[in-house]
Amino acid sequence: MVDLVRIKTYQNRMEAELAKGLLESKGVKAMVSADDAGGAHPALLWATGGVRLLVKKKDIQKAIKVLESFKE
Repeated sequence: MVDLVRIKTYQNRMEAELAKGLLESKGVKAMVSADDAGGAHPALLWATGGVRLLVKKKDIQKAIKVLESFKE
């Protein structure tokens, strides 16, 4: 069983998918999790806490560094 950890929450799926792509381009496997009926009802994200970006527990530090370096 793989332990996944939320490293960031986004307000919309597009931002989360962009971050996922950035992580994967740097060798960190990531997953986006959202309770919005597969994108059919994006308004549900307000009630369900947003879009979660998940990584393996062992990749937390690398993922955080990658995301922080993108801000600069």
